[in-house]
Amino acid sequence: MKRYILFALVIFLSYAASAQKYKYIDSSKVMGLNSYLKDIKAHPETRLVEIKKYIPGIALDIRYATTNNFTHQQMYAEARAFARLPVVLALKEVEADLKKQGLGLKIFDAYRPYAVTVHFYEVAHDTNFVADPRKGSKHNRGCAIDLSVIDLKTGKELDMPTGFDSFSKQAASAYIALPRAEIANRAILKTAMEAHGFREIETEWWHFDFNGWSKYPLLDIPFPEIK
Repeated sequence: MKRYILFALVIFLSYAASAQKYKYIDSSKVMGLNSYLKDIKAHPETRLVEIKKYIPGIALDIRYATTNNFTHQQMYAEARAFARLPVVLALKEVEADLKKQGLGLKIFDAYRPYAVTVHFYEVAHDTNFVADPRKGSKHNRGCAIDLSVIDLKTGKELDMPTGFDSFSKQAASAYIALPRAEIANRAILKTAMEAHGFREIETEWWHFDFNGWSKYPLLDIPFPEIK
C-alpha cells in the first residue's frame, strides 16, 4: 500500500511540475501542447499550419524573431508564421485577389504563444496596444494576423500611415489626417481582408481578426513544437 501511495505521489508531483502556471489567468483557460494535440486529433480542421506552406509566395517579416520590435528583444526562436487552417485558407484568397492588382501580403506576426503576450504586457503595460493577459489575445488563438501590402514587382511595402507596432494615434484604423496615398493603401488592405472574413481593430491598421475567433482556445505552444 505504501509503495502504491508513493508511486501515486511521484506521478502527481511530476504532473504538477510539468503543468504550466500563469500569473494573470487560470491555467485551465490556456492549452499547452498535450491538450492541443488531443484537441486537433478530434478536430483536425482547426489545427495550426505554417502559412508559407499554403501560400508559398507570401512575404514574411517576422519582427519578433528579431530585435526590431517594440521590446527590442528576440521573442521567437524561429522566423515562421502559423495560424489556424481556416485563417490560412482565407488569407490565401486575399493573396489571390491582391495578386490581380500586382500586390501581395507581407506578414509581421500571426499565431503568438500566450507566454509572449504576457511578456509584451509586462514591457508595455498598455492594453490599448498590447493584449490584456487576463483575457489573452486573438493571436494566442491563431486567429489574428499583423500584415501589410507590398508591390510584387519591387517587393516594397506600400506607404502606410505608420510602421508596424507603432503606438501612435496615426496607427488607428480610422485616423484621417494623413496623405491621400496612405489612406488609399490602408483601404486596399482593409477591403481585401474584410472580403474574406477578417475584421480590423480600431487601434492598429495592420491587425486583423478572423471571424469566429472566439471558438478557438488560447494556446501556449512554442514554434518548434508545432508540427
